[in-house]
Amino acid sequence: MLDDADDIHPLFQGAPKGLEFRKLRKRLVQQVREAVETYGMARAGDRWLVCLSGGKDSYTMLAILHELKWRGLLPVDLLACNLDQGQPGFPATVLPGFLTRMGVLHRIEFKDTYSVVMDKIPQGRTYCSLCSRLRRGNLYRIAREEGCSTVVLGHHRDDILETFFMNLFHGGRLASMPPRLLNEEGDLFVARPLAFVSEADCETFAREMAYPIIPCDLCGSQEGLQRMQVKRLLDGWEAQTPGRRQVMFRALMNVHPSHLADPALFNFAGLAAALANSDNSLQLSAER
Repeated sequence: MLDDADDIHPLFQGAPKGLEFRKLRKRLVQQVREAVETYGMARAGDRWLVCLSGGKDSYTMLAILHELKWRGLLPVDLLACNLDQGQPGFPATVLPGFLTRMGVLHRIEFKDTYSVVMDKIPQGRTYCSLCSRLRRGNLYRIAREEGCSTVVLGHHRDDILETFFMNLFHGGRLASMPPRLLNEEGDLFVARPLAFVSEADCETFAREMAYPIIPCDLCGSQEGLQRMQVKRLLDGWEAQTPGRRQVMFRALMNVHPSHLADPALFNFAGLAAALANSDNSLQLSAER
């Protein structure tokens, strides 16, 4: 990928010229493209609402999606969107200024969900669940108003794995964040094009590009969250056996219902009938 003046999206202007960064950029483009194709995320002519928090993951997603579109590999229109949730001290001018300088079509929406969360959640309880529901509801509304078919979120591979283990340890179910889903109302898709991308790569990319990171001062400021406990557990496994996260993620793509225990997914009771049918088939073959 060349970085000549006429062959680069503004989001990549000033990108490091070193080999390691170029390899990282190429890997991110390939992984996002693979996720989009694997899960059928893109339909020609669609419009995507690309949701930005101002964190490293959403900056990375924004840049790579525009890179793919710039190179004719993503046949959709992109509308960046930041939902300002009214958190005290939130630097409201950072994202609008950045997106304007980068020539990125965007919409900034203010909705004070912060006060609702602080009012409804008792002190000491986690804010994430209510905060995310309120945010999601507003993003769905904005997507409909803007004629978007897909709400695009910046969850990466590690987020997906952490959610899997949170459901396993605390929810008693095997489930995670799907790379693509249809909302409950059946009128919007939700897509996670960073599904194959590691958090470490997002962090390195955003740091090297010097994007203006905005930390989360709500859920990100809470200690003892279940997600943080799971993250530390996965970090420990990864330190002991590098590549463990990728192996576990591949497992989510290689499910064998007959080797689990959910009778709704596999007809265990019908195994006897299947065996009888198999025996009858063998007997008929022998008689012939």
